[in-house]
Amino acid sequence: MSTLWDTNGSAIVKELAAQRRSGGAVMSGVALTLVVIADEARVLEAEAAAAAAAEVHPCRLLIVVRRQVEAPSPRLDAEVLIGGRLGPGEAVVMRMYGRLGLHAESVVLPLLAADAPVVTWWHADPPDEIETDALGVVANRRVTDSAMAADGLGALRDRARDFAPGDTDLAWTRSTPWRANLASTLDAVAGRRGGPVQVLGGQVLGDPENPTARLVAGWISSRCGCPVQVEAGSRKTGPRGIETVTLQLDEGEEVRLTDDRKGGAVISQPYRPDSVVALPDRSLGELLGEEMKRLDSDEPYREALEAATGVTGLAARQPVREHRWFDPMRPLPASAPAAPDVPADSVEDDEVAVTDGDDDGGDDSPQEEHS
Repeated sequence: MSTLWDTNGSAIVKELAAQRRSGGAVMSGVALTLVVIADEARVLEAEAAAAAAAEVHPCRLLIVVRRQVEAPSPRLDAEVLIGGRLGPGEAVVMRMYGRLGLHAESVVLPLLAADAPVVTWWHADPPDEIETDALGVVANRRVTDSAMAADGLGALRDRARDFAPGDTDLAWTRSTPWRANLASTLDAVAGRRGGPVQVLGGQVLGDPENPTARLVAGWISSRCGCPVQVEAGSRKTGPRGIETVTLQLDEGEEVRLTDDRKGGAVISQPYRPDSVVALPDRSLGELLGEEMKRLDSDEPYREALEAATGVTGLAARQPVREHRWFDPMRPLPASAPAAPDVPADSVEDDEVAVTDGDDDGGDDSPQEEHS
């Protein structure tokens, strides 16, 4: 591992090449580039999850920490690793100070693995509109987590309003074991009958404010064409927010899946004794790894998001986003735009601040003098 203080993008590229030569490492078969955007308070958690996912999906890992955007002078500190604590591949942890954090793509873009797709994961509050963050615009797959927000349902509505094909949410990923067991239970009922099963209605018992519970209800509604409500339960439900899912079937039958709070779930169905299936809490790395398995649009998620939020027309959205510059530190008045306020001690050094981010995003020249 090498630590570069007050460095720039060119120095990071050179250090990666030097470590490959000295260690004899050759990065072959890289599946993708994983870009992680994390708050400083959550960096260790993000590193552990990304390293676990990288062990399953060979990738180049780039962790971006935007620190002190209000700092008067921009600065970039970086850790460069090949192997070690961040997985078997190449990894760079970048801490960006000052206005450089608003132009993180000027450092990140030259570090992307050539001819490989990009997955961007926010282990932080994502922007209200992803098109304002170039690190999300360049990604083929964009992963957020509505459960991290103080208002989970509000965050879920934001994701629906800003949705584009390629977006997904770890709140949806947490529902995978529930959806898989419900689907297999209905298959078992259909096998016993020797014919199709129709779901007439249902109920999700748990936390009505939990995004995962809402998405499960939306998934059932969208797939079965019937109303499904989330009702408050009597027990603490954990991150998945679900205590019991009940489905009313045709022919007067009912199936139920109940969390037993022991890492499993009890399946109740007609003419069969109750059975227990595994329903473990999965780590953040396992959730992230699941989302890295696929890079195409997740249609079941889109349909569940529509049903859960009431926002329609998501299927007509375009998959390609266009970057829109947004400066959170200087909201512009409705009249004339203000000129960029460049700190006096960085006029000579910081071309990013001088140009106010008016570059093509792929040119690393702003970082060669001072990042």
